[in-house]
Amino acid sequence: MKRRVAILISGRGSNMAALIEAAKAADFPAEIAVVISNRADAAGLERARASGIATEIIPSKPFGKDFAAFEKVLDEKLGQRRVELICLGGFMRLFTAEFVQRWYGRMLNIHPSLLPSFPGLDPHGQALRAGVKISGATVHFVTPETDAGPIVMQGAVPVHDGDTTEALSERILAVEHRIYPEALRLLASGRLKLEGDLCRIDGETADGPFLISPRPK
Repeated sequence: MKRRVAILISGRGSNMAALIEAAKAADFPAEIAVVISNRADAAGLERARASGIATEIIPSKPFGKDFAAFEKVLDEKLGQRRVELICLGGFMRLFTAEFVQRWYGRMLNIHPSLLPSFPGLDPHGQALRAGVKISGATVHFVTPETDAGPIVMQGAVPVHDGDTTEALSERILAVEHRIYPEALRLLASGRLKLEGDLCRIDGETADGPFLISPRPK
């Protein structure tokens, strides 16, 4: 049985599209059950519908700072769709600690830096200002602390002299699209094991020409 996944978006849904494409494979252990947005004008909604994926809109503005009320509606939608796993894809809405704990170990996020370096806002700018020579993306489990959950998978890219935040962002986005589907594959197949604050992977991993770790066989 394939695990049922909800993707939460607020914008264009770039990583959403990569997850949807990966889930089309017959051997992929998850199916995208629904795409949910807190913005009716999110461009990713149309992309999801064009792929035949069900969508839901839960406008966040009417809830203001009542995050628990928003999450109650969200949980109802997730329950109606029998969702088992959540992938955040640029979802610009904070969660309460209670919601995160309910979904702990079943909710993934992707961040465009090699965590724990450069969490939070403007990670590309942070990387360029620090003068690092390698940056990348991290898929991690969501915890109440921002960008601090157990790391599932990382992919690295070079940082070039003269890079702009836009150029670095595009380079990192390419590796995001590679690692997010693979991280979901690991989670949905039951190969991820949480040991305290660390994530372990059952089974062997393979080497490859790209700096992605772990690289499942």
